[in-house]
Amino acid sequence: MMSSVLIRKSQEAVTALVAVIFALCLALTARAEEAKTLKGVALVIGQSKYAHITPLANPANDAREMSKLLTDMGFDARSVSDRDAAKLGRDLERFAEDAEGADVAFLYYSGHGIEAGGENYLIPVDADEASLGDAGEKLVSLSAVIEKLKQTVPVAIVLLDACRTNPFPPGAQIKATPASAGQPITAGGLGAPRGASVVGEQAPASDNLGTVIGFAAEPGRPALDGGEGGNSPYAAALLRHLSAMKGAELSAVMRMVTEEVYLSTETRQRPWVNESLRRLLYLGVAPDEPQGEEGLITGERRQLLLTIADLPDLERRQVETIAKADGVPMDALYGILRALGAKDMPKDPEALETLLKAQADKLKKMMAEREALNSEDPEIKRLADAADRAIKQGAIATARQFLDDAVKRVEATAGAVDAAEEAVKKKRLTDAAVYARRAEASTLAFDHLAAARDYAKAFSLAEKWDEKLKWNYKNLEAEALNTHGNEKGDNVALEKSIATYEELLSFIPNGEKNDDWAITRNNMGVAYQTLGERASDSKRLEQAAQIFRDSLQVLTREHDPANWAVAQNNLGNSLVALGQRENGPKSLEQAVAAFRAVLEVRSRDKQPVEWSESQNNLGLALYSLGERESNDARLVEAVAAYRAGLAAISRDKEPLRWGMLQNNLGNTLNTWGARKNDIAMLKEAAGVFRAALEVRTRERVPVQWGNSLVNLGNVLYNLGMRSGGTAELEEAAKAYRDASLELTPERTPIGWASVQNNLGGTLQQIGTRTQDATRLEEAVVVYRGLFDVYKRENLPLDWAATQLNLGNGLQTLGKLSNDAGKLNEAVAAYQAALGEYTAERTPMPWATAQSMMGTALEAIGFAGGGPEKLKEAVAAKRAALTVLTKDNARLEWAQAQFNVGNSLNMIGNFEKGTESFEAAITALTAALEVYTLADMPLQWGMAQNGIGDSYWGLGTRRNDRQAFETSLAQFEKAKEGFAKGGMAAMAALVDKKIAIIKESLAAK
Repeated sequence: MMSSVLIRKSQEAVTALVAVIFALCLALTARAEEAKTLKGVALVIGQSKYAHITPLANPANDAREMSKLLTDMGFDARSVSDRDAAKLGRDLERFAEDAEGADVAFLYYSGHGIEAGGENYLIPVDADEASLGDAGEKLVSLSAVIEKLKQTVPVAIVLLDACRTNPFPPGAQIKATPASAGQPITAGGLGAPRGASVVGEQAPASDNLGTVIGFAAEPGRPALDGGEGGNSPYAAALLRHLSAMKGAELSAVMRMVTEEVYLSTETRQRPWVNESLRRLLYLGVAPDEPQGEEGLITGERRQLLLTIADLPDLERRQVETIAKADGVPMDALYGILRALGAKDMPKDPEALETLLKAQADKLKKMMAEREALNSEDPEIKRLADAADRAIKQGAIATARQFLDDAVKRVEATAGAVDAAEEAVKKKRLTDAAVYARRAEASTLAFDHLAAARDYAKAFSLAEKWDEKLKWNYKNLEAEALNTHGNEKGDNVALEKSIATYEELLSFIPNGEKNDDWAITRNNMGVAYQTLGERASDSKRLEQAAQIFRDSLQVLTREHDPANWAVAQNNLGNSLVALGQRENGPKSLEQAVAAFRAVLEVRSRDKQPVEWSESQNNLGLALYSLGERESNDARLVEAVAAYRAGLAAISRDKEPLRWGMLQNNLGNTLNTWGARKNDIAMLKEAAGVFRAALEVRTRERVPVQWGNSLVNLGNVLYNLGMRSGGTAELEEAAKAYRDASLELTPERTPIGWASVQNNLGGTLQQIGTRTQDATRLEEAVVVYRGLFDVYKRENLPLDWAATQLNLGNGLQTLGKLSNDAGKLNEAVAAYQAALGEYTAERTPMPWATAQSMMGTALEAIGFAGGGPEKLKEAVAAKRAALTVLTKDNARLEWAQAQFNVGNSLNMIGNFEKGTESFEAAITALTAALEVYTLADMPLQWGMAQNGIGDSYWGLGTRRNDRQAFETSLAQFEKAKEGFAKGGMAAMAALVDKKIAIIKESLAAK
């Protein structure tokens, strides 16, 4: 098949046999001073369009360029393409005839070629598998062509570049004649020509001066293909270095070509030449060599190629291994070795390896740092680019020459650069100011992310020229990211703001803890706090608190009262966030003290916005304490603080601050109104939240919008609990679901959990009122899902609150489905909550848990648990009433009284006396001090029903007609309440009781 052949890219892995010869044109000498002009003829063959075997794409390209080159070099060149067997045979016969009388014959073949039985064959384009049975006629024997040329012309040069995969089916054999024995086709490519050998000294008697046969790769090894539409590596090397024949002997040029292919294919291919010349062969006339930069690079590269050709295999392997391991061009590493010179090259392999590795490391760094050289001077850029190209091709001396010229250019233009530097500075700072101005406009449109990008650009322009502006722009970038992250719920932006603040801190020399350090750290602490409020653990909040404390060591009240107030205010905020997650009041009390101290420095007249902000924060701390306490004093103070803050600012000038104050005021009114069972206050709270939502829109501040929507849902829930039907509860559920669109578990897990908790409570109440087990089961699922966020070790109070709510859901579901297992699960959940809630630390939640556990125990007792469970229920409810009063928790107190009455009624059913029924009447009558027909008809009806049950029990024990008649009157009242509250099913149950009593009285 082929000998040393380039595999050029065709359709697949095919072989293109390329006979590429050095364009011998013109001088054949025994000694350099005895030159003789020669006559040369050439035949160039390109076989691409095979009809029955794989077509080849590139032979036509290589043949076309080779024909032109040989013509330019003085050969009488003829080019043919896509020849069938008959035409190819005639072409070769004519070429042999043309060679008569010539001094040099040059044959170039590009196409398919195969080898079998020691013979190489050129493949015509009409060949098929049947052609193999009569190869002497259907194919072209290469040895026959060479033998004919040797008989005809003194010097024959045959260069072969062929695709060297077998184009015929596996196992196919060649027969020279139909009668000959078959020979297998070699898989590895063309072989060495039959009888060829590398010649040394030969007798000068013969007229034939020798033959040169060149192969694109070593015999039996595949050659690589070039990219489609280009040249093979072998052809490209020949085309590049053929012009060296002008001053170089043929064998030297062939060595250049060999090493060029070796380098360009990264050691995967090396051409092979069989040469039997008895004279030195030169080309006297050649095409113009590359000029300018490329001419210099090519000239040095040719010397490098000859140097590589003489290198021992050991040095080659060292260069190859190190170049591959370090990812540097092998050409450049060989160039470095050549620059060292044979004299200074270490003889010890280990020393050579150490030297090469060190130089490879330098080369790698130099290549990586090249990107930094981006001169605006086109001449310097041209020279630097030329130096890069030279280094990559191993032309180290040429690269130095280019860089010497670049340095001269730098030195020549240094004065002009100095003169222009001030103008550049002015331009850069002016450009930076334009970006900063656009950033300011973006903040006016609330696009803080766009502002951050512009501030970053302004920073990059000013960084080199102005330290003050450099600091200012980087700080503004961090602030814009901080604001965007806060308002849009973008935690990634908050993390970026922290990183930007850290970068800003690196500008402070020697890590000095000065005012700039303290102010920057303070602002960074705000981002930590916002992230902490959205996370389930308190790590970020603790980091924020410590940052603010550190800042206060520098920003003292005496030294810098304004910034001290800012840091003190921020410390208070972080203490509030931490205090809301802690059992005790310590952090919240510290926060109140911090805010009161700030208000001693801030003046409403001089700093109305900042003063209003501190009033808001003080109100939040007081509200958080008031939620836990049994009296309303802290809530009253919180409302006063919020109203004071609102009076100091206007909605038009400070819409977001105004909206925040409205939101917080609404929270406090909601909590206070629920305690006092004050419908008017609850409705006021709803109006306050709706006003807040007019400025806290989803588009502008999505997280704040979600928070206010949750709070509106909370007050709607409280109103729904105090009225009949489910309309307000359904509205509350919708508010919670809408809020979840922005308060997602990814963005703010704590906020999401709060929304889900409230949604669960609302679904539970809807399910209770509509007797819909599906809603109740949905509520239980919601509660259980919250424990992924509310961990007892991190958020003990939230965890306890969720246990309490889960108990409520399980209890209601258990009662509806008469499932004792659900009721026992409910009791376990209440007991878990009481593991965190204590009467001393959290009296109100503790009382609520006690009361609800009593209700669950009551249901267990009623379902068969007996009077002992009912007595446990009464004990739990009475414990709750040691904290709950009509003044501090009006509704909860009434609920507990109602529950005590119910349990006592049930106990009375198990006892012979009337003591429990009488006590029940007392408790249920107390509940009616809160439950009114006008405001809470359903609860009022339930209490009246319970009193009716008590008198029924008394009538049964005493056989007292008056007691029976009183019970009938109470049941009639109960029906009125149920009817008004929309509970027809309950009214029907009462009718059955009335019928039973009337029947009993009639019988008497």
